Order: sequence, then C-alpha cells, then structure tokens
Amino acid sequence: MTLVLKGVMQSPVTPLKEDFSPDYATFERLVDFHVRTGATAISWPHHKAESLNLTIAERKALAEVAIKAVAKRVPISIHVSALSVEDTLDLARHAQKSDADAIIAITPYVLKYPPEAIYDHFVRLGTSFDLPLIAYNSPSYLSGVEFTGELTARLIQRLPNLIGMKEASFNSEKFFDILSAALPLRPAFAMIAGVEYLLPSICLGGAGSYSSAGAICPNLCVQLYEACVNGNWDRARELQYKLSELWLLFRDQYPSSLKGGMVIMGRPVGPTRAPLPTATPERQKYIGKKLEELGILETEPHGW
Repeated sequence: MTLVLKGVMQSPVTPLKEDFSPDYATFERLVDFHVRTGATAISWPHHKAESLNLTIAERKALAEVAIKAVAKRVPISIHVSALSVEDTLDLARHAQKSDADAIIAITPYVLKYPPEAIYDHFVRLGTSFDLPLIAYNSPSYLSGVEFTGELTARLIQRLPNLIGMKEASFNSEKFFDILSAALPLRPAFAMIAGVEYLLPSICLGGAGSYSSAGAICPNLCVQLYEACVNGNWDRARELQYKLSELWLLFRDQYPSSLKGGMVIMGRPVGPTRAPLPTATPERQKYIGKKLEELGILETEPHGW
C-alpha cells in the first residue's frame, strides 16, 4: 500500500468494560465503524485513547486488534510514545511485526528537551525500523517536544521515512513555519492538524486532521474537509464554527465527554480509567442537549 495521509483521519478512543479492562470486541467494532464512515486513515492510541493509562501489553494487544479490523482498507499508524525510550522502541518493533503501515511518536513524556535531544531521539527511532514515521508536535500538552522549521528540515534530510507530522500546537504561525521548511525538501510531507481545525490548516497547505469529533459526527467532519479542498469557503466557515463548538464541548473533561457523547449516539464504549473521570449521567444529558442544538442528532449515524 502506498501511504497517503490526507483527509479526515480517525484516532479511536479505547473501549473499556465496567471493570476497566479493554473491551476488544467493541474496539474492533469501533475501528470498523470509523473506516465505514469515511476515515481516510486510522491512528491509535492517541492520548484520547488513554494511552498513558494502558499497559504496554494492553497497547500491543489492542494494536493487533486495530490492524486486523482495518484489514488494509486504509492506512493504520500506531502511536508508540511512552515514558521510556526502550518502551517506545519495543512498541515500534511490535507495530512493524504486526503489519502496521506507519508509526507516530513524540519524545518521552514530562521533561522539556532541547532541539538537539529531540533530533537525536527521532533519528534513533526512525533508523530502528523500516516503517514510515510520523512526528508529533505538542508543545502545550504532556511533553516538552517543540518542533521548528529548522529542526524539521534537519530530520527530513536525515530520515527518508519521515513522511509527516501531527501538529497540535494550535498555532498557525508554527504550523506554517514547519510546513514551509518541509515541503521544499519533501513535497509529499503531510502536515496533519491535531484536532478539528481543518479550515485554517488546509489554507496553509495542511493535509487533513486527526479527528476527535469524528467519533460523534463523521458526516460533519468529512463535509468540512470537502468544503475546504473545494474552496467553498462560506460553507467551510459555517461548518468550522459548528465543529469548533463540538471540540470545546469534548475538550472539557477530555476524553470523558467524548465517550459520554458516544453513548448519546448509540455507540457506548464504557468508562474512562481513573484518575480520568467517567462522564456522569448529568454530563451525558448536557452533551445530548448540545448535540441536539447543533443538529447532530438528526444528521449523523446512530449505533454501529
């Protein structure tokens, strides 16, 4: 498969049983739902999938389920970031052995790293396996990684398998700085918005997004992407405003609110592992009211 990263790509949540153990059957169903409703790629486990609350063994087992469920219908990348470099390398090796199409990674969590340390980490990771590599820029959450255009250019020149970046800084200046440095060196380099802000990112040359709201409203997400790439800016602004409201709704108590919204849409995926809270019935009722106000209940699929 030629790996093409563009459009609305989905990063599923992790379904859990009431005892907080992984619900493998529901996870398989969820991944299939995303592919059937327009996802152009799958990437798991991002932080909304509670990756930091899963054991390494659970991440491997769930990755195998996801890869099998996708069944090569679209590309699937496995997020291998962890607290330790050795765990990251172990997860990357497992992803390659399990027939993933790519890996996505950030630096080890918590500490803030200087540019040279970020460079060395990604060179070590990118030269340790044969899969395409997607970098993850997230200066505001969870890690001290912060890419610049200069650093990205150095890595592209060193790593032939660095094909794209998830850019989650929410900063258009940063997005453009990285992309303008990358494209002259690697014209197919894919800059992917971290969440739902397709309108500003596509205007700057972005390839698409890793969606959160797609678990609730895949139709809306695809419609926004199509409006952007077709230059229908009035329609794109209308849809972007609506999708931005949804992102703010789900970002509150993230990812608990997202899982709560999935209950409303007939796709329950169980609780959220502590210390993250599980959406209460009151919170679910509030989310349902907002979804009704935004017209989501009438225009999006219910159930699996």
